Amino acid sequence: MEKATSIQQVFDAMPSRFNANAASGVDAIFQFDLTGDNAAKYWVKIANQQMELHEGEASSPTITVISSADDYLKMVNGELSAMSAFMAGKIKVKGNMGLAMKLQSIFGLG
Repeated sequence: MEKATSIQQVFDAMPSRFNANAASGVDAIFQFDLTGDNAAKYWVKIANQQMELHEGEASSPTITVISSADDYLKMVNGELSAMSAFMAGKIKVKGNMGLAMKLQSIFGLG
């Protein structure tokens, strides 16, 4: 798996990394609020083992992941462990923590 070089690339690759089996039973909207020089906002709706990807802000996300774009890119590329990033406050999660943990298996992250 080659490393992503931009946030746009990370989200463009999400549909191909989506693991429908890992998403079984998940019905949620994940908001990604990425800050800093390469700031971006995306949201992903997962329901019925399907995903939809959108740019911008969801009206009522189930969970919001907040991070600098740079730290998120490092996490996706496996250069920063999701758990250590969370413990260090580099990645914040508003909402259901259990769903945040599922993101890793659903998209094969970090």
